[in-house]
Amino acid sequence: MDKKLTYREDGTFVIVQFSDTEFISEGDYDPDTPDHNAEARATMETVIAHEKPDLIVFAGDVTASARGKDPRESFRQAVAVAEEKGIPWAAVFGNHDSEGAVTRSEMNEEQLAHRYTVAQPDPPHVSGFGNYSVTLTDKDGTPCAALYFLDSGDYSQLPSVGGYDWIRRDQIDWYVTESRKRTIAAGGVPLPSLAFFHIPLPEYREAWETTTCHGHCFEGVSSPRINSGMFAAMVEMGDIMGTFVGHDHANDFSGELQGIRLCYGRSTRYVSYVDGARNDRFKTGARVIRLRAGERGFDTWIRQNDGTIAELPTHRPNEEDIR
Repeated sequence: MDKKLTYREDGTFVIVQFSDTEFISEGDYDPDTPDHNAEARATMETVIAHEKPDLIVFAGDVTASARGKDPRESFRQAVAVAEEKGIPWAAVFGNHDSEGAVTRSEMNEEQLAHRYTVAQPDPPHVSGFGNYSVTLTDKDGTPCAALYFLDSGDYSQLPSVGGYDWIRRDQIDWYVTESRKRTIAAGGVPLPSLAFFHIPLPEYREAWETTTCHGHCFEGVSSPRINSGMFAAMVEMGDIMGTFVGHDHANDFSGELQGIRLCYGRSTRYVSYVDGARNDRFKTGARVIRLRAGERGFDTWIRQNDGTIAELPTHRPNEEDIR
């Protein structure tokens, strides 16, 4: 499709972020279990009906096919809700998306093959798959904002470092180069921007522990053990207003650190399991983001699977959460 994304006549642009949809193809799960694919699809349908988004972002762990299985059919099922409605969409990959029988590169090729994706081919010599950026313009074609999509990887490839992967230095260099180009084109003023990836940065933990946040943090922040400097680069470039991740299903908080709002999505498939049993502490749903042309900033809220907007608690360090 045409990769151009344009603000509405009223000067707004609405993004819906679906996190951890974890679609599983038929045959990959026990037929006696509930059809969670259908449940996730129904949640997406409800959110789309209420928000009528200009862009849908699948924020990683789009699929969760079993090892040895081909997850591309699961991916097609997950993004079908956008394709069938003709809504532009973008995806970043999570740790589960590359656990099947195909490579991460092949998963990205699958994304690029769809009609309504706004994803672009990877820049050369940059780590990961699914690194790209998109410019939003007003009705006159003037750039108003930029969206960055980065592959945060899956698991650490270093034997001496366990846990999850991290955004690599060459990816950071790519972001800085793209950001600088947009700043120069805008006359030296950083273009208001958002960044999407799957695994939260270590600064998410700092935000929860040191600043006032809104939302829940029921399972801690599962960030990589290495801080590669992505947050520092965003602060230095001065363009990123907010970052958006998934990964931790029972977290949906947002908090501001050094002028950047660090946001979790709301898990779209399930919230949590305890001792093998599903234990959703709050409703599944999606994060919604609304931009306004000519303004630096954004509004954001959680739309739930029943169509309501979530009332999120206020968390202050060393205090009880306040509703």
